[in-house]
Amino acid sequence: MNFSSKILEEAVNQVSQLPGIGKRTALRLVLHLMRQPEQQTDALAQSLLSMRNDLKFCKKCHNVSDNDLCEICISHNRDQNLVCVVEDIRDVMAIENTSQYKGLYHVLGGKISPMDGVGPQDLNIPSLINRIKEEGIQELIFALSPTIEGDTTNFYIYKQLSDLDVNTSTIARGIAVGDELEFADEVTLGRSILHRVPYENSMKS
Repeated sequence: MNFSSKILEEAVNQVSQLPGIGKRTALRLVLHLMRQPEQQTDALAQSLLSMRNDLKFCKKCHNVSDNDLCEICISHNRDQNLVCVVEDIRDVMAIENTSQYKGLYHVLGGKISPMDGVGPQDLNIPSLINRIKEEGIQELIFALSPTIEGDTTNFYIYKQLSDLDVNTSTIARGIAVGDELEFADEVTLGRSILHRVPYENSMKS
């Protein structure tokens, strides 16, 4: 792809680094931005800078937040005894969109995957164990995607809870095995949360 402008070429190169964006799509997006009013492009650039520089991760659940604690963690309308364990922030958004869950969350930041070089030490598991010990949490809902990596992560955490007085459950298998949680439709995902089953039962199936 030949460019008559080094500035344009660099903009295309940067945009094409986004997931799922090839050079042709990046060029189309950059040319679109060039045609927009200057204030609109400036607003986009400023929002990206603000996201990079000002966005935080909740010190309690590791969800994205504007402050040290996210709005979910500080809400008085949430069940403080119930924590839903998810892989990343996209899963929090997916579950929140169902309007069926009123507890708290804990974002692991991934799932155990030896093939990808991700082990338990790379996830937010120690802070989850500390929360159970310090906050009197009564139930954990494992809501990781029903993949081999998700099931491995669930089982690892379950084994770490053997000495703790906390109930564990997992979302019902309305989510097909191998599917990613974020792509499940809201009705199916909502029902999976409501009809969760004890984790021990899920290991027998």
